[in-house]
Amino acid sequence: MSAHASDRGLLGLRSGIGLVMANMIGAGVFLSAGYMAQDMGPYTIILSWIFGAGLALCGVRTYAAIASFVESSGGEYRYLSELLHPAVGYFAGWASLLLGFAAPVAIDAYAIGAFLNTLIDGPDPRITGALIIVALTAAHALHMAWSKWTQNLLVLVKAILVIGFAVLGLVVGAHALPTWSAPNATGGFPVQAFFENQFWIAFAFSGWNAAIYAAGDFRKPRSHVPKAMIIGCSVVAVLYLLINWVFVANLTPVQAALVLDHEATRITLGHLVALELLGPLGGTLMSIFAIIAFTSAMSAMTLVGPRVYSAMAGDGFLPRMFRGRDGTPPTGAVVLQGLLAIALLFTYSVLQAVESASAVLLVFSGLVAVSLFVVWRKRPDIKVKKIDLVAAAIYICSVLGILWYGFQGSTRFVLTLVGVFIVGLASYLGTEAWKRRQAGRAALASTAGTGPQ
Repeated sequence: MSAHASDRGLLGLRSGIGLVMANMIGAGVFLSAGYMAQDMGPYTIILSWIFGAGLALCGVRTYAAIASFVESSGGEYRYLSELLHPAVGYFAGWASLLLGFAAPVAIDAYAIGAFLNTLIDGPDPRITGALIIVALTAAHALHMAWSKWTQNLLVLVKAILVIGFAVLGLVVGAHALPTWSAPNATGGFPVQAFFENQFWIAFAFSGWNAAIYAAGDFRKPRSHVPKAMIIGCSVVAVLYLLINWVFVANLTPVQAALVLDHEATRITLGHLVALELLGPLGGTLMSIFAIIAFTSAMSAMTLVGPRVYSAMAGDGFLPRMFRGRDGTPPTGAVVLQGLLAIALLFTYSVLQAVESASAVLLVFSGLVAVSLFVVWRKRPDIKVKKIDLVAAAIYICSVLGILWYGFQGSTRFVLTLVGVFIVGLASYLGTEAWKRRQAGRAALASTAGTGPQ
C-alpha cells in the first residue's frame, strides 16, 4: 500500500468506527450467557463481561500504540512480522486465514440460513448461507466504494436494532434484581468457569482490532485507526453490559439452557427475551434482527480479512494474484476467503469454531502485546507511553490466565494451536525455500545475460 495518506482510499473515522462495531457485534453476545448461566450466577456473569470488556480495552490501547507507527494493512501478520520475526507474523497470517475470519463468516452464514427458515420455508441453511457469502464476496471484491457503502449501511441498521433491543429490555423487562442460582454451581467463586467462559466473551469481543487489518485503506491511518478502535470498542462494551443485564434479569438458567440444545441455529437469548416481552411478534422481529446482524458481521469480516492475505501476497508468502492495489479491494484475496468460508460452512460446528478461533486469536494478540515491549527496549526512536505498557502487561497476564484454565478444561485448544503451528511452520519453510530457489534462478539468469557474447 502507498504510504501517502491522500492515496489511501475511502475509509475515514466514521467508517472505521462502524467497521469495528460491525466486526464485534455478532452471534456471540446472544449465545454466551446461555452457557454461562449453567455454572455462574447473574452477578458473576456481569463481572465476567466487565473483565472481558477491560481485557478488550487493554488490547485496544496496546494496538493503538502500535498503529501510531505501523500504518500498513495486515493486522497481526504485519505487526508481528515487523516487530518480532517474519515467521511469527506468517503464523498469525495463517491463523487469520483459517480461523480468524473464514470460520466466523461460515458460522454467521449458517445462522442466517437457519433464522430465515423461522420466517419462511427455505432450503438447507448451508445453501442459503453459501448464497449470502457469494453475494457479500461480490460486493466487496468488485469496487471499494460499493464495499464501503454496503458496510456502512449494514452497521447503521444493526446499531439501531442492538440499541433498540437493549432499551426494550431495560424499559419493558424486569427491574427487580435477579435472585436465581446456577444449576451447576459448587459454592464459592467459580474460578474455572469464569476463565473458561472468557473464550466465549473473547469471541464476542473479537473484532475490536478490525481497523488495523485495513489500515492502508484509511485516509489518515495514524489518527483514524487508533480512534476507531477505542471509540468502537467502548461503545460495544457498554452495549454488551446492558444486553447481558437484560438477559440475567429476565431469564432463568432453565430458559437460557434452550440455547444449548439448538446450537445457535434457530434461537438465541434475544429470542427468549423478545418472546417473553412481546410474544410471537417479538420472536419474528428477533429473527429479522439476527439476519441483519449476522449479515453485517459477515460483511465487516469480508472487508477486513482479505487485507491480511493481500499483505502476505505482497511479501511473497502467497501468490501475487491475492495482492490488491491502492484504493481498490484485493479481489483475489476476497474470493479466497469466500471460498474458504463456504468450505468451512459445510464442515464446522458453532462450538468448535468459537473455541478454536478464540484460543488462536488470543495467542497472537498476546504476542502483539509482547512486541510492544520489544519496541520499547530496542527502538529508542519510538516513544512508547508507560500507560500503553501497563495495558499491554495486563493483556498478556490475562491471556495467559485464560489459556491456562482453557487448556485444563479441553485438549482441543492445545491440538488447535499445535496444528496451526505445524501447518504454519511447514508452509513458511516451504515458501522460504521456494523464494530462495527463485532468487537463485534470477541470479543465474542475470549472470548468463551479462556474460561474454
